[in-house]
Amino acid sequence: MSQRTVRLAENIKYEINDIIRKNIKDPRIGFLTITSVELTKDLKHCTIYLSFWGDEKTRKEGFEGLERAKGFIRTELGKRLTIRYTPELHFKFDESFEHGAKIAQILKDLKKEENE
Repeated sequence: MSQRTVRLAENIKYEINDIIRKNIKDPRIGFLTITSVELTKDLKHCTIYLSFWGDEKTRKEGFEGLERAKGFIRTELGKRLTIRYTPELHFKFDESFEHGAKIAQILKDLKKEENE
């Protein structure tokens, strides 16, 4: 990615986080973390990777809430950014935290078995 794309992705990450925290009042969107943002080369599509705190049901409800608010988030993002086109938003779940927690638990269990 070019330096401009990297800067724009970081700016989008910050702005979307701010929009969700301050302007979205949907109770389905609980505690979430934006882990990364990827932009296409033409800057027309933006993939936002999210991690939700909670179980599968919480994650599903959170994504439903974000999908309902996607138009509002995009409109607000367009007001805050100084680019010609506001990118189309795509939300995806980031499984890296769950995968890391699973590996940590396996290592913890192995160490526990080793000490016994």
